[in-house]
Amino acid sequence: MKTILFYLLIAALYFNFSACKKEEDDHDHDHNHADTTKKNPPANVATYGKVAFNFENFAGNDTLVFNQNLINENGDTLKVNLLNYYVTNVILNKTAGGIHKEKESYHLIEHGNGASKFFTLDSVPVGNYNSITFTIGVDSIRNVSGIQSGALDPAKGMFWSWNSGYIMAKLEGSSPQSSQSSKLIKYHIGGFSGANNVLKTITLTLPNQLDIRNNLISTVKIKADIMEFFKSPNTISIATTHTIHMPGAAAKNMANNYADMFNVISVLN
Repeated sequence: MKTILFYLLIAALYFNFSACKKEEDDHDHDHNHADTTKKNPPANVATYGKVAFNFENFAGNDTLVFNQNLINENGDTLKVNLLNYYVTNVILNKTAGGIHKEKESYHLIEHGNGASKFFTLDSVPVGNYNSITFTIGVDSIRNVSGIQSGALDPAKGMFWSWNSGYIMAKLEGSSPQSSQSSKLIKYHIGGFSGANNVLKTITLTLPNQLDIRNNLISTVKIKADIMEFFKSPNTISIATTHTIHMPGAAAKNMANNYADMFNVISVLN
């Protein structure tokens, strides 16, 4: 009888010890799992934000209004009724070094189309950026790539049908100084290779740092002053140059002028 009681007591102690051990093991497993989660956050945590660009067209210090009298650097009077230009290959430059390039970066700004003056860069890595770089015009590869779509669709009226190549910037209107019939002025600036290349790549320093944060949208507003078409480094007389419709020296002179027509008005984070 004593032997039976002894073995029952041993069995009870064994089962109590096993139960305690399992509870301790389960607790340790949960604790370790929690620590791992803290050290290794979920892979889907956002690390990108967005940048919305807004291009505003001016004539000097005033917002551009079609068919309103303007006076250029040469003292010529003119009215503008069409303004288009390409903004392409947009790059954000990081404060600490490095860049972010927009993929398929081709935007046509049309003053007569309000929606075209806005575009957004998605999936911009979080961080701080202090300047932006872009090209005024369409790069040489796309100039010889045949019929394309979107902003590069020839139906936009920015592709020469008689000569392969895009018009990088287009300004049309009228001026009493023009000797053309109906006093028209037409500036179609193109040329992408050799001595006739009018492509301009510019970098604009931001007035304050662009701070890209997770899942948030920052806004950059940019001013384009069209009066720069006619001044610095070349003062252009409408009486002498009322029309530009092909690559050449006149197109290069005007492209050199408008290369500095942009500046950043504001950065909102």
